[in-house]
Amino acid sequence: MTQEQHAQIKTNIIMDIEKAKEEIIQLEEKTKPIAPDCSLGRLTRLEAMGEQQVYEHALQETRIRLNRLEYALRKVDTPDYGVCEECEDDIAIGRLMIMPESTRCIQCAD
Repeated sequence: MTQEQHAQIKTNIIMDIEKAKEEIIQLEEKTKPIAPDCSLGRLTRLEAMGEQQVYEHALQETRIRLNRLEYALRKVDTPDYGVCEECEDDIAIGRLMIMPESTRCIQCAD
């Protein structure tokens, strides 16, 4: 990995962390409890509750990704960043550019 690629990956991690934090704030708003006295019809209320569950799942997944990104940011300057934790081969640069939190190469991830 070149210094330029390393810097680009680090920048991507920082940007992804900021996006995840913003997304968490938005999802937390959407997962607030629905007031029982809300003047929604029965079906509309059920739909709103279904949407709320979808948002709760998305919130959970975003929090997990944020934790992984923060871990990647701490690890990016170490020599073992970009090395597959299973086979110990280098993880493809393209994969790290898209998913900087990756700890496995494509073959081991499958």
